[in-house]
Amino acid sequence: MLIQDARFLTSNSRAEDCPAPTMPEYAFIGRSNVGKSSLINMLTNQKGLAKTSSQPGKTQLINHFLINEAWYLVDLPGYGYARISKDARAKWARMINFYLRHRPNLTCVMVLLDSRHTPQAVDLEFMDQLGTEGVPFVMVFTKADKQSSSRTSQNVVQYLEKMQETWDELPQYFVTSAEDKMGREELLGFVADTNQQLAAQAGADA
Repeated sequence: MLIQDARFLTSNSRAEDCPAPTMPEYAFIGRSNVGKSSLINMLTNQKGLAKTSSQPGKTQLINHFLINEAWYLVDLPGYGYARISKDARAKWARMINFYLRHRPNLTCVMVLLDSRHTPQAVDLEFMDQLGTEGVPFVMVFTKADKQSSSRTSQNVVQYLEKMQETWDELPQYFVTSAEDKMGREELLGFVADTNQQLAAQAGADA
């Protein structure tokens, strides 16, 4: 996929106020400081599109970006640890959960996982929640450039083995690095293929 245009559209605190659900939508989410903004900027090839910060919890709203006038990329607040109040964390959780359950054009959730770490309980619980709710998702391992490829592979395998304990079928996964653009073609190719399938299905139903 060639991204010719990527621009920020709007930020909202309520899923009901998000843009009209007329296009496929891909939501990016992960633990705080997983490298979400850097990955979004790498995928869109725009260094400052998503705001990066050394402070976890920078993203506090549902941020919509319009890609190629054809699909939405959504930057969601992170889950897990962030230096915010308990009330704020609860508010974020309600906002995210409502969005994930009720956004009609949500095509896939990109669950970002730090490839430097072994399986984290908060990540496994979040993916289990998506599975229970029937929300489609893929696993996107980030920061693969920060360690050896063998170490990354070991952690990926551990995640897959852990999930096999409770999942009948494992989700698709991608290994990425915002630094050297690893996984960019594969992830954008997945989006392009999925959009094509949706268009074909819409044509068949017409």
